Amino acid sequence: MYPLQGHYLRFSFLRYKSTSAKLLHERIKAVEVIDAHRLRFVLHEPWPDFLTFYATLATGAAWVVPKKYLEQVGDDGFKRHPVGLGPYRFVRSDPGVELVLEANERYWRKVPSIKRIIFKGVPESPTRLAMLKTGEADIAYLMYREEGDAIRKDPKLRLVRSFPPVTWYLDFPEQWDPKSPWHDKRVRLAVNYAIDRQAINEVERFGLGRVTGSIIPRSLEFALPLEPYPYDLAQAKRLLAEAGYPNGFDAGDITPLPPFVTMGESVANYLAAIGLRTKVRSMERAAYLSVYREKKLRGLILNVTTVLGNAANRIETFVLSSGTYADGGYPDIDDLFRQQAVERDRGKREALLHQIQRQMHERVMHAPIFDSVPLHGVGPRVEEPAVGLNPLLYFTAPYEEMRLKTP
Repeated sequence: MYPLQGHYLRFSFLRYKSTSAKLLHERIKAVEVIDAHRLRFVLHEPWPDFLTFYATLATGAAWVVPKKYLEQVGDDGFKRHPVGLGPYRFVRSDPGVELVLEANERYWRKVPSIKRIIFKGVPESPTRLAMLKTGEADIAYLMYREEGDAIRKDPKLRLVRSFPPVTWYLDFPEQWDPKSPWHDKRVRLAVNYAIDRQAINEVERFGLGRVTGSIIPRSLEFALPLEPYPYDLAQAKRLLAEAGYPNGFDAGDITPLPPFVTMGESVANYLAAIGLRTKVRSMERAAYLSVYREKKLRGLILNVTTVLGNAANRIETFVLSSGTYADGGYPDIDDLFRQQAVERDRGKREALLHQIQRQMHERVMHAPIFDSVPLHGVGPRVEEPAVGLNPLLYFTAPYEEMRLKTP
């Protein structure tokens, strides 16, 4: 078939430069081509999560690109007209505006029944709803609150959901500062008691999400299911008084992941009920991620992440003292993480990761809210939107499973 395919696999891996590239290249000693269809990765030391990082949607490191074509057109040419192995072929793109794909009639798994797909970049949800109602769009992604309710009430439209591992939670970046009120565990615990998680779930996701006591979604491998703290304003006020803040205090900004400002407003209202005065800060998403990585956000961070993999991936990114989005950490948790990272016995590794998650909960490092469900609007022409068929992804997947209704 493709006698150099093994070399293409090696070429594709070595070319990978995205989020986890540094980690992968540091831990891999050599990449050897065995034959046309197989590679051998030689690691410097045992790494149980190698396949999680390489071969799943946690990264794009295993995506194969055509070596000869890429060498002919160069990186810029490949960006203008990429070639891949999926069920649809690239036709044209106007970045940020429109992407046009056509069916790959030779796709190995299943020939798509929809011959052409057009993706349109429409950031305003009311505009996406209007396009869905007029038939200009057949699927409108991320339809919440007023737009989602309008879809539910329209007999011609459907509101569908997917089930990716997504959890909303409050991060306390100042908990590591001894001079900050957030350094006191009782203050963080008061916040957990002050939030009515189910009420937020009802307003933001029509009650379709699941309240939780952990920032690790239950669908991820090695996740420890933890029940949330109950909604108890009296207990929240008692804890604040014990911590020396009977009248509350100025808690600074709440910065929600853009564009979910309404989530921030909901949390701010609950905190106001116990005397914590906050201001919801709205940012552009790229700026938000940049200052979050640079540890410049203060007050409260209302975050949600779609990082895939397993519980260890989430812990490494958001909990360890060296984490990309962590302002501090605990030496004993860091040590437990190092132990699990080289533990090849699955049961022992799970026990270590569960121990870490119990300590995160006992130390009130976060205020988890709920495991979210992305909601999408579907128009009358669509028989199967293929939303939720892949439990790891927000949107339609796999594309070849989409079907229109027979005229």
